[in-house]
Amino acid sequence: MSSHRCANVSVVIPALNEEQTVAGVVAAVAADEPGEILVIDADSTDATAKVAGQAGATVLNWREILPQIPPHPGKGESLWRGLAAATHELVVFVDADLFSPSPGMVSALSEPFHDSCTQLVKAQYRRTFQGKPEGGGRVTELCAKPILKTCFPELAAIPQPLAGEYALRRETALHLPFVSGYGVEAGLLVDIYRRFGLRAIQSVDIGTRAHRNRPLADLAPMADIVAATLLARDTVSQRPPLVEVLGKQTC
Repeated sequence: MSSHRCANVSVVIPALNEEQTVAGVVAAVAADEPGEILVIDADSTDATAKVAGQAGATVLNWREILPQIPPHPGKGESLWRGLAAATHELVVFVDADLFSPSPGMVSALSEPFHDSCTQLVKAQYRRTFQGKPEGGGRVTELCAKPILKTCFPELAAIPQPLAGEYALRRETALHLPFVSGYGVEAGLLVDIYRRFGLRAIQSVDIGTRAHRNRPLADLAPMADIVAATLLARDTVSQRPPLVEVLGKQTC
């Protein structure tokens, strides 16, 4: 996809204490010339907001978006508020903790939307682990994929169901609930599948993804919320579709 096509894309980057990596992520997505780059800062205590702004992003504290609603903790909250702030037809979400991200992600994730049936495009990639080319994505491999294989067999074919790099049609996303925490990607994947079927979901290869590998103690709560989202959705905290908050005039 040429850069002029990306002019209709809002890039939303949720960030919490990512001063070491956020500038590189902003620079990588800026190379594709999207319509806007929004870094949603979830009350970082480091220089994340300053660094992101210097890199060229529009930085919004999550409390500035829908200020009448106090934020819930969690990544999904930042994505939900970022969607509310986004202004373009397509919304591309990109994690802020990527090391050495390459330009082309926004273009690659946006390209499949030339098909009017496409509603969600997930990145697929090889996950590095402690300097090795493979082995990352432990929550994906040990939690999400086994549950999807059992409960949603068609979705077992999605290479990276929890990828933090993905794109949605904004109009569609406005009608979806957002799990407040790390189950947000699992929830959106299943909701798109239930509403539109497998044909509406595509994956594109963006090469290798390197990010901060978290210790198991940090991964266990993430696995808990992913499992709960897939197995017992009514037990997890989630935000309602934004159309219920913003009003129909925003669609």
